[in-house]
Amino acid sequence: MAAAHDLWAAYRLRWRRRRLLARSFAKRSQLSPLADRTRDIASGAILAFATVRNEMGRLPYFLRHHRALGVDRFLFVDNASDDGTAAFLAEQADVSVWTTPHGYKASRFGVDWLTVLLARHGHGHWCLTLDADELFVYAHHDRRPLGALTDWLDLTGRSAMGALMLDMYPRGPLGEGGPEEDPVAALPWFDAGNYVMLRQPRLQNLWVQGGPRARAFFAADPRRAPTLSKVPLVRWNRRYAYVSSTHSLLPRRLNRVYCETGSEAPTGVLLHTKFLPQILAKSAEERTRRQHFENSDLYAGYYDALSGGPVLWCERSTRYAGWRQLEALGLMSRGGWQ
Repeated sequence: MAAAHDLWAAYRLRWRRRRLLARSFAKRSQLSPLADRTRDIASGAILAFATVRNEMGRLPYFLRHHRALGVDRFLFVDNASDDGTAAFLAEQADVSVWTTPHGYKASRFGVDWLTVLLARHGHGHWCLTLDADELFVYAHHDRRPLGALTDWLDLTGRSAMGALMLDMYPRGPLGEGGPEEDPVAALPWFDAGNYVMLRQPRLQNLWVQGGPRARAFFAADPRRAPTLSKVPLVRWNRRYAYVSSTHSLLPRRLNRVYCETGSEAPTGVLLHTKFLPQILAKSAEERTRRQHFENSDLYAGYYDALSGGPVLWCERSTRYAGWRQLEALGLMSRGGWQ
């Protein structure tokens, strides 16, 4: 009976993946190329993908950081920005950008659009799928390029690498302070503890919750707190599909970015710079647009709290000091990567 149940579950997940791919393929006409430089993608290039809207405050550093890691080409979908984001991206020699006016929520929060680009241009490449407010870091990223890490992942038979999304925040109230070239300099604090981790049996992915948003905004109902575990780095195949943002994928074997034998798997961290000063204006806008949560009414209080400029810092907050600190705290692991 157990074997029959497993076969039936695998069959259902296979069809779910096919439906997700078909859904995304149907939305390909929603994308209009503004600057398509994909013919310049070389064999073995490492690619980064993101959907953005009004991110001019973050994009220069986002590009600088990931270029320094070793990302070769960037592929963006711009969702009706009106702050110059699309034009700025189109000027970058290593960036291709498509635009769309269609609904972010109706595209599974941008995942359908990115799935089209991943299938068309990411097949066979190591692909880093990010939000504009995420900065990827991994063990030795300050001295060893991303290509060396992906070579090692290939040699050790790993097709994907997981990461914890780590919320960064300031010492004072949200919304205060001026612009910073480096967003981590503006948001140098994080929660070192209070994380809860569960393994989801159906997709076999890890589900991590906690951090400052859980304690500040969802203390009464922690199950509604944002999910912090992601699988952003994948050697892509056109048959793959993200299920929910980059929190989980199909086939589900790609979600096993952890070890069950007592050893450690390599993991990274996504420094989450959501709480820059413009968060107040963005929260007020998103509360009206209702594009960032499946059931937006449930999160009206969350946006109201953000718009009020709360203080996330507390006596247990930890100041960021680099990847070695994160490893020592158990928030990431080199997993044999030296």
